[in-house]
Amino acid sequence: MNRILDIAAKDLTQILRDRKTFMFLLIMPVAFTLLFGFAFGAFSKGKSDPRLPVALINEDDGALSLSLVGLLENSEVIAVKQDGKQTMGTYEKSLSKSDIAGILVIPSGYSDALRSGGLPHLSLTVDLTQTAGTTVQNEVLAAVSRLTSSVRTASIVAETTSAFTPAFEQSLVAWENPPVRVDTTIGLVKTEAPSQQVMSLAHTSPGMMLQFGIAGLLTCATVIVNERKTRSLQRMLTTATRRSHILLGHYLAIFALIFTQFLILILFGQLILKVGYLRLPGATLLVALTSSMCIAALGLLIGALAKSEEQAIAFSLIPMFLFAGLGGAWVPLEYTGSTFQAIGHVTPVAWAMDGFENIAVRGMGFNSIIIPAAALTGYAIFFFVLAVWRFTASEVK
Repeated sequence: MNRILDIAAKDLTQILRDRKTFMFLLIMPVAFTLLFGFAFGAFSKGKSDPRLPVALINEDDGALSLSLVGLLENSEVIAVKQDGKQTMGTYEKSLSKSDIAGILVIPSGYSDALRSGGLPHLSLTVDLTQTAGTTVQNEVLAAVSRLTSSVRTASIVAETTSAFTPAFEQSLVAWENPPVRVDTTIGLVKTEAPSQQVMSLAHTSPGMMLQFGIAGLLTCATVIVNERKTRSLQRMLTTATRRSHILLGHYLAIFALIFTQFLILILFGQLILKVGYLRLPGATLLVALTSSMCIAALGLLIGALAKSEEQAIAFSLIPMFLFAGLGGAWVPLEYTGSTFQAIGHVTPVAWAMDGFENIAVRGMGFNSIIIPAAALTGYAIFFFVLAVWRFTASEVK
């Protein structure tokens, strides 16, 4: 055991002397997390309105048209824009530039026609070839349907009580409180939906942490390569030191380095970026632990395969770009197709991202990280076995 610790301490001393270690493991992950955060608006001031903007021209001064406007203003899908200084021509130019998603015109006499039992026409201009256009159309139709139903209900009641307005108002209120409501919970834990800023950083932070954790393996692998080039490995093997001690010592050094990096960046993400890593500290620690085991085993394999420093660099950077790109470190896999998601989950990065995002983004419970942690452990065993096989199969010259 002492020999294993001595080899690990020797490796850590060599690795920490290299400036690239701090650049890849700490400086670049923080820099790229902040860069991607700015790019995706995580640090933008104020709260942006995610709803689709729709220009509204109300040519009717009746109460029912105002009720329709009120329904649309309370929509969670569209944001009503009214400006008396704007003309139809100006709005049409804005629509052609996609500055707005639609134009709704309420014609004069709309309230009277609806009150008398008619179905007055509204003028809605949208681009139905775009998803935004069909979404606006469906939302406007839903609001009109609610208003029309409420007017008919109130008209029926008014035939016996002569009280149209109270019945109409009660009917509209009834639409806001349906008798059946579906509430969904995630992981049996009821949480508030995170803001877009937090969601952006909650993806970017673990993504960059994993990406540059793999990139940092080039310094770790270089130590093993130089050990063979300087014939230090051969000299160690002439002593009582076993190959298993050498392998475990190298592995322990890489694991300690990567795991420490993860802990520092998790604290940075929690305290500075307000990413909810510590919502479930035990779950976060388990994902970080298994991710470090996997990356450390990959580093050991790279060190066993590389025959030169140039190969060590190539073997470190290629998996970084490949695993990060396919595994969703750059773009969430939820935004890709099912085929790409299936391919992405061939990489360990995808499972690590699932684990971290289940905690920090999706608000899920501890059980949600068991499968990702098991997958990462499996990858760690797979890479470690390959490294042992390659190390023992190579001739010591």
